[in-house]
Amino acid sequence: MVLTLHHFPPSAPSRAALLTAKAIGLDIDVQIVNLFEKEQLSEDFIKINPQHTIPTLVDGDFIVWDSHAIGPYLATVYGKDPTFYPSDVKKRALIDQRLYFDCGTLYPRIRAICFPILFLGEDQILDENKQPLEEALGFLDVFLDGNSYVAGDKLTVADCSLAASVSSIVAIGWDIKAYENVNNWLARCALTIPGYEETNQAGANEFGKAVRSKMAPGQLP
Repeated sequence: MVLTLHHFPPSAPSRAALLTAKAIGLDIDVQIVNLFEKEQLSEDFIKINPQHTIPTLVDGDFIVWDSHAIGPYLATVYGKDPTFYPSDVKKRALIDQRLYFDCGTLYPRIRAICFPILFLGEDQILDENKQPLEEALGFLDVFLDGNSYVAGDKLTVADCSLAASVSSIVAIGWDIKAYENVNNWLARCALTIPGYEETNQAGANEFGKAVRSKMAPGQLP
C-alpha cells in the first residue's frame, strides 16, 4: 500500500516527517500543500485533516498528523534499524523527550520569530523573542555534549525532527556558531541522514528566503 504525505517543503515539521521516511527507506507519495497559498484550507484537505495542518500522513485508512507523531509511527511500523526508534523503554523515552523538546520548546520559539514575518505583515523580530531561542539552542547544545546525536551515539527519529528545525533558523541567517555541539551535530546530520540535501536543505533554503524577503535589515543577532 502506498503511503501519502501531504507536505510543504518550507515547513520544518513537514520536512522532519519526510526526512524520517527517507531515513527508514520508505517509498512515499508526496502531495504538496502550499501553506503560503492557504491550500490547507481547501474542502478536500479539511476532510482528511480537520485541523488543516501539515504534515499529514495517510496510510491506507489510517490518517495521522503532527510530525512528532508521524515520525515515531513510521519508525515503529516500517523501521528496520532497531536503533532508530528502539523498543527499549528507557532509550525510547529519551528519544521522545528530545521530540517533545522540539515540539514544545525549540520549534515554538523559532515559530514566534518567523510566523509574524511570514504571515502577519511584520518585518521586525521582537527583542523578547530572541533570548528564548538562544536559550533553547543552549539546551540542545547541552544535550549534545559528549554525544554524536541528540539521544546518544546513534541517529534516531529525534535527529530528523530537530535537524529540520535548526536548519530552518540557520537558513534565515541566525548565527549558531556559539553552540559548537549544535554546529557539529547539524553538519553530521547533513552527511548521515539519507536524502538530507534534497529532502531538508532545499526546503530550509526556501523557508529562509521567504522570511528574509519580508524582514527589515539588521534584525538578526
